[in-house]
Amino acid sequence: MAFMRLVTAGAALLFLGTTGAWASPAAFLTKAIEGDNSEMRLGQLAAERAEKPSIRAFGRMLERDHRAARADAVRVARRHGVSATTAMAPEAAVERRKLVRLRGRAFDREFARYMVRDHRKDIADFEKEVASRDPADVRSLARRTLPALRKHLTTAQAAG
Repeated sequence: MAFMRLVTAGAALLFLGTTGAWASPAAFLTKAIEGDNSEMRLGQLAAERAEKPSIRAFGRMLERDHRAARADAVRVARRHGVSATTAMAPEAAVERRKLVRLRGRAFDREFARYMVRDHRKDIADFEKEVASRDPADVRSLARRTLPALRKHLTTAQAAG
């Protein structure tokens, strides 16, 4: 009995160690597309409401870059039978509700603060995906997206 538990636990660890950063490529792809949806909507909001021209320009950059990233992610997702969601990431939806109530400098500060935190998290997630054992096209998508995410982080840090 103890031997069977040990074998089962070992098999589970082996399985978990070989599945990559996500439970499946579908989980990563869905999260990536939700992130792109979120950045496009938040970027559009910043382009319309920010006080500082640099934040408005950053918002336009986010909208443009994440629209292209989403199209790339959707192409890869389709190859894996994953539907393209139009939903925002839950935490981004909460942030959007917060930002809608802000104006002027308060909006700019909060937007830049959120973008720094969000892009740091996104970069870590995409780096994990690159190092995973998921299919090559999914890892390649993550690798292709990382330069834009790093550029967005640098821009958010400078804008804040």
